[in-house]
Amino acid sequence: MIILKRDFSLCWRPILASVGLLSMAACSDGDSVVDVTVTDFGKTPKGEDVSEFTLSNDQGMTVRILNYGGIIRSIEVPDEQGNIDDVVLGYESFDEYVNDTKYFGAIIGRYGNRIAGGHFQLNGETYELEKNNNGNHLHSGSTGFHKQVWQAEPYNTQETAGVRLRLVSPDGEGGYPGTLTTTAVYELNQENELRLTLEAKTDMPTPVSLTNHAYFNLAGSGSIADHRLQIRADHFTPVGEGLIPTGEIRSVSETPFDFTKPKAIGESIGENNRQLTFGHGYDHNWVLSEESPNDLQVAAVLSDPASGRRMTLVTDSPGLQFYSGNFLDGSTRGKNGLAYEHRTALCLEPQYFPDSPNNPNFPDTILRPGDTYKQQIIYRFSAR
Repeated sequence: MIILKRDFSLCWRPILASVGLLSMAACSDGDSVVDVTVTDFGKTPKGEDVSEFTLSNDQGMTVRILNYGGIIRSIEVPDEQGNIDDVVLGYESFDEYVNDTKYFGAIIGRYGNRIAGGHFQLNGETYELEKNNNGNHLHSGSTGFHKQVWQAEPYNTQETAGVRLRLVSPDGEGGYPGTLTTTAVYELNQENELRLTLEAKTDMPTPVSLTNHAYFNLAGSGSIADHRLQIRADHFTPVGEGLIPTGEIRSVSETPFDFTKPKAIGESIGENNRQLTFGHGYDHNWVLSEESPNDLQVAAVLSDPASGRRMTLVTDSPGLQFYSGNFLDGSTRGKNGLAYEHRTALCLEPQYFPDSPNNPNFPDTILRPGDTYKQQIIYRFSAR
């Protein structure tokens, strides 16, 4: 089914379910200042419909979400002069997303980040996973959530516009045990907040760590070296040469990893530091400070002095992966044909720690039957 440029407001009634998309018809009980529209974005090689959901408010913010990979395709926000720019990397066409290897804007699951050697043990059994990153398992391999079509249901009220996504990952997919049912809800409000709520349930014990892999540039283009970043973390997890955590939890004090106060990303990234050499820059997990476990709190604040844009990242996740775009090299061309050069964007990925299934001193990532995995990520945009 293809739905073209249809505006929705206030309430919904389902009219037809199709493969990968739940189509909804609008009711007209009043006017809404936060809207959602749905357009066709293409078909997968298997013939599955892919749609784009455009969320917008009257504060100048527009977000585009695909039901393929749960991808954030664009976030358009005003700067301090009211000029609108797209502040995330992505592509113009669906075929480019099919061939993408950078995980632009995608939901990552079942397990975000790396698992050492592509295997883990659980209840006395060894599970073998795809080795897709220097002999390790990265972002759940080629069958991860970022390469699948999710069922989708748009909705909105007077205060919010959103889309609910749902994906069922069968037992054994990607080598993981258990059937995992995951929901992801994107919601835009009038405060220029994009909220992502993730939940998952399983019928067998299985490791779960979800995140979103959006690449941000608050200027819209150019280097992110002058972006200023603050991370609410006193510790990080050092890595070895394969970017697998050693198991140590190390203080950031007197290291280039100290972002407890705002500083330019480029300020320390070129220092002679073994950890920066391993990551070719920043590609590490920060241990977020917790006032109370599982409570929402500010994890990071990113700002661009030139445009005045600011993004405050709020989450209940225990860790935050900061990746400084080290492997962008200009060979990838995105929206408007722009070449994505070295360090022209960065990722801030709330998640559990990398390789937790193989590190008993890290927070437990095993989801068990009867329990519900819950996680929230809020991207709050403003301009000074």
